[in-house]
Amino acid sequence: MSNSSHNNNSNNTTPQQEQGDKKQKCPPEQIVYDAARAEYVCLETGEVIEERVIDDRAEWRAFTPEERERRARTGGPITPTVHDMGFTTAIDYSDRDAAGHTLVNKKYQLYKLRKWQSRTRILTSVERNLAHAMNELDRLADLLNLPTYIREEAAKIYREAVEKGLVRGRSIESVIAAAIYLACRLRKLPRTLDEIEEYSRVNRKEIARCYRLLLRELNIKVSTSDPADFVPRIAHALGLSGTVVRVAIEILNKAREAGILGGKDPVGLAAAAVYLACEKLGEEKSQKEIASVAGVTEVTVRNRCRELMKVISMEVEE
Repeated sequence: MSNSSHNNNSNNTTPQQEQGDKKQKCPPEQIVYDAARAEYVCLETGEVIEERVIDDRAEWRAFTPEERERRARTGGPITPTVHDMGFTTAIDYSDRDAAGHTLVNKKYQLYKLRKWQSRTRILTSVERNLAHAMNELDRLADLLNLPTYIREEAAKIYREAVEKGLVRGRSIESVIAAAIYLACRLRKLPRTLDEIEEYSRVNRKEIARCYRLLLRELNIKVSTSDPADFVPRIAHALGLSGTVVRVAIEILNKAREAGILGGKDPVGLAAAAVYLACEKLGEEKSQKEIASVAGVTEVTVRNRCRELMKVISMEVEE
């Protein structure tokens, strides 16, 4: 019985387990790669550790960056921020060939190829919609100075909205603006609806309506905005030190523990916390300056300061 069970266990050993056992037996410095046979071989025992290995390296060599760029045949990475995911190529508008010579006889032929290439990239109504939306996304992202990961997240959200038919009957600009705001909320990037409305071609009410639609139809859960996320941005715009940021966040944490942050504008709370931190550290910044940078009124900053002062028991001259 013991011999049969031992044989059964040995027969059930997978190839991956066998390779792992071989690697453990053979020291790493003795394992070499045989490019001709696509195998990893142990120099000490002569055993084949792994076979049929796919070599994903280039089959050409390059010794300078210019030579590497000239010989490479791959395109840009796949990205959702392009309507065709970056699969198709684009013919450049240069009038020179690959060798750098000026085109003379085939200039008109290249013009026709370029025209038909641009036409074949956008054939269906969905592709036209995505092309227009991605251009609007690039425009807003550049004006708002958004990082790449926010652009990709917003593009994914918009593509899901197109697949579910949420864009039909609504303007592309409003859905794109809502997708950008939703992406910022998901990735904890401090951007307000007022900022997005400033650069968008639609009003705040329409963006908010599309934002609620995306939340409901795409089943996306978004946490409430944290006022602490807006503190570094306000402090950086005012040229304040990192100590001010730390003290302002500590004030907000105390206020959160006391339960007074709910139902209030996070930007106004962040501005008030920055003002109180400046007063505590002796850095002279008026409520008017902080309110202007934060995009709120002085009255909002003053009211939020009163509420925060009750928590931290701090006297501030107004």
